[in-house]
Amino acid sequence: MKKSRKVVASGLVSLLAAATLAACGDAPEEDTNTGSGSETPAASDFLPCIVSDAGGFDDKSFNQLGFEGAKQAADELGVELKAVESNSENEFAPNLESLVGEGCDVIVTVGFALASATKESATANPDIEYVLIDDSADGGDDGATFDGKADVENIKPLLYNTAQAAFLAGYAAADYTKTGKVGTYGGLPFPTVTIFMDGFKQGAEYYAQENKKDVEVVGWDGKDGSFTGGFEANEAATSTAKQILDQDVDVILPVGGPIYQGAITAIEDSGKDIAMLGVDADLYETDPATQDYVMTSILKGMKVSTYEAVLAAGNDEFDFAPYVGTLENDGVGIAPFHNFESKVSPDLQGKLDEVKAGIIDGSIEVKSYLG
Repeated sequence: MKKSRKVVASGLVSLLAAATLAACGDAPEEDTNTGSGSETPAASDFLPCIVSDAGGFDDKSFNQLGFEGAKQAADELGVELKAVESNSENEFAPNLESLVGEGCDVIVTVGFALASATKESATANPDIEYVLIDDSADGGDDGATFDGKADVENIKPLLYNTAQAAFLAGYAAADYTKTGKVGTYGGLPFPTVTIFMDGFKQGAEYYAQENKKDVEVVGWDGKDGSFTGGFEANEAATSTAKQILDQDVDVILPVGGPIYQGAITAIEDSGKDIAMLGVDADLYETDPATQDYVMTSILKGMKVSTYEAVLAAGNDEFDFAPYVGTLENDGVGIAPFHNFESKVSPDLQGKLDEVKAGIIDGSIEVKSYLG
């Protein structure tokens, strides 16, 4: 049975800084200064927790979005968010065990890489509510099997049909390219990575067909493609991007958190006019250093959906039905063109609006493992 959450008067409660856990990962510092004259919101004994994958909460991507959503919900509930970062996959299980020991009521695990550890922890702790971002918790640990229900009853999956948004980005890239070649590469060939690449390829090919323009997609053929072997901003990320760009590609989509930094390096080294697409968050906003290169970004509404899940848990309104973000429910989308507004075709946005409407009403089919 779920433990009760007793409300404590706000005047008797001070928000604690996120403690360094006994686990291997490190907790980010929390700013508990509410400002002079401001009232600390009423708090309860509800304890929300979150654990990152190896990218950390400052990855400018999905870890950061998940953390920001959970933090927003904790602040609104007037409670502390206990957050712990993982430095490697070997820390997933110990970090979860440590959070269980802290008495967490809901634990958010960020990323498909934590699926196995999350299912094991949830199975062993049925009274705790789990929110698993970017994996269905259904079938294998790659997130690719989904029948609408998680294998473990106390896990709520947060999923995003990013193929739909990537379709729009691929369409835009095909319209923008001057060389007739657009490219993509990923960190590892997980379904939550290749779903971007699938949508991108489909969108570019749809544009080519509809507009009678020759457009080649480099780096992903629908089954196999270019991958760095991880999600670090390392030499592999740069060399893989360079291999793509060397094939006369002038629009590139890196899929895998920080690996976009390798694309930036490769673009700068090339000396060519090359546009880049971001993923997960609006990279133009989260990393201002990219603003001269980012044409648009493929967005996942992770911050909002994580916020809503944690808030529901804190208000005893939590349900375990999987959330699937789509273009229709604004769970996925693409960012503005920002600095590229004057560089793209004047009628491009209107065309994208038409394509988006077609995807939503089903007249334009976008294939992905999420349907």
